[in-house]
Formats: sequence, structure tokens, C-alpha cells
Amino acid sequence: MVEGKPKTSPKAVKFLFGGLAGMGATVFVQPLDLVKNRMQLSGQGTKAREYRTSFHALFSILKAEGVGGIYTGLSAGLLRQATYTTTRLGIYTILFEKMTGADGRPPGFLLKALIGMTAGATGAFVGTPAEVALIRMTADGRLPADQRRGYSNVFNALIRITREEGVTTLWRGCVPTMARAVVVNAAQLASYSQSKQALLDSGYFGDDILCHFCASMISGLVTTAASMPVDIVKTRIQNMRMIDGKPEYKNGLEVLVRVVRSEGFFSLWKGFTPYYARLGPHTVLTFIFLEQMNRLYRSHVLER
Repeated sequence: MVEGKPKTSPKAVKFLFGGLAGMGATVFVQPLDLVKNRMQLSGQGTKAREYRTSFHALFSILKAEGVGGIYTGLSAGLLRQATYTTTRLGIYTILFEKMTGADGRPPGFLLKALIGMTAGATGAFVGTPAEVALIRMTADGRLPADQRRGYSNVFNALIRITREEGVTTLWRGCVPTMARAVVVNAAQLASYSQSKQALLDSGYFGDDILCHFCASMISGLVTTAASMPVDIVKTRIQNMRMIDGKPEYKNGLEVLVRVVRSEGFFSLWKGFTPYYARLGPHTVLTFIFLEQMNRLYRSHVLER
């Protein structure tokens, strides 16, 4: 007797759980995102450093703004996950199924990478308005009181940006945001596979959780190093103001040139530590929340 296929969650539920898992992880790593954004915006146009280290930045923010200050922009971070993660997961799943052979053979490595980059770029485009709101909300506390935008939450930010600057401003920095997503997806896939193989070939590791953890940490390091120059371009463009009716920066290339010329080459990696520290825990927590939601759904819905 042939057994029927095991029941699986509907696609809509998978996408919903993916978004919710990302949102759950964001609650824990939001302070690191804020520190990274503040460090990327600090010392614009000068070699002087506003923050000596990530810890100095964190304690300075806590001292000036309190515990609530390090969670500024949480609503925007949650909306970014709800839009970006859900879209990325949805597009990836659909394309993966389309590219799977009739015999059930999954796509090869290069095709998987292409699917991941396409899904990442599409998700980034959908998530850009929340990203713009997040950058501005996390940057507000470093400005003098009379220059602060004072958004009360992400929806207030989106409404005011649309009303005061036009709806297209919501997609400001869209190109570097999508470019970052492509770089992150490509770097993660390639570096994880290579790192895992190198660790297995060393003879000191088996194909177990320790090997996966070490490969993930190496992959995170490579991904952070590769994507940070694009990330600082995105952050500066999304936070910029109009000066005498003209934008502060014309394009991403101008941001790169001005940062290198005025602040030094290595300023392209400002906020490296909190960015790297955020990447690992966010991924781990996302998968933990996702596994728990899938387990509860199976036991309470599918198996009833």
C-alpha cells in the first residue's frame, strides 16, 4: 500500500511564518541595527570619529537617550521584516519550484544563487519604504532637537515622507538597497559552501552542527566585508536632506568618492562590528522562531 504524501503547510502560511520569524528576531537585534546606522552616519565629511568603538556608541546612546533610545525605529524594523522577508521567501519558493526538474531534481548551485539574488533584490525593492523610515528614525537621536524629524512610528514616518517630500522619496536609495541584497545573497551562498567544504577537508570537523556554526560565522564575516560599502551608500542616501532644493548626494558613486576622500578608505566599513554581530544572531533566531511556529502548526492544525 502506497502512503500518501505527508501534509505540509500551505504556501501562504510558510510566507507568513517566514515574516513573523524575521520580526521576532528583529526585536532582539534592533539595538545593533541602530548602533550600525549611527556609526555609518557619524563624522560625515571629516576624519574625526564621533564614536571610538561600537561599545562607545552603544553606551553614548544609552547615556543620552536611555534604554528606550536603543529601540528607536523598532516599528520600522518590524515592517521591513514583514515586507522584505515575506516577499523574498515567497519569490524564492516560487522560483525554486519552477526551476525544479520534472524528475524532482533541484536546481544547480549557480541557478540557486541566481534565484536567491533575484528574490533578495525583489524583496529589497518592496521593503525600501520601511528601510527609509528605519534609517531616518534611528538617525534622529543624533541630531540637534530643532533638526529632528520626530516620527512617532513607522506609519507616521511613511505618511509624512509622502506628504512632505513626495511618494518617490519612499524608494530613495532603492538601487543600493537592491544591490546590497544581491551582494548579501551571493556572498552568503558562495562563502558558506566554500567554508563548509574547507572545514570538512581539514579533517577536524564532521558534517555536524559545530561545522555548520563555524561555516556560518566565516560566511557572515565575508558577507559583512563584501556588503558594507554598499550599505553605507544606502544609509547616507536614505538619510540625506535637500540643500537649497538639491539633494545632498547625486548618486551612490558620489557617496563612495566623498566618503573615501573626506573620511578615509576604511570608513566604508564603519559599523562593521554591530553589522557582523547582528547578522549571526538574526539568522539563528529567525530559524529558531520558524521551527517553533512550524512545529506548533503541525501539531495543532495538520495532525488534528
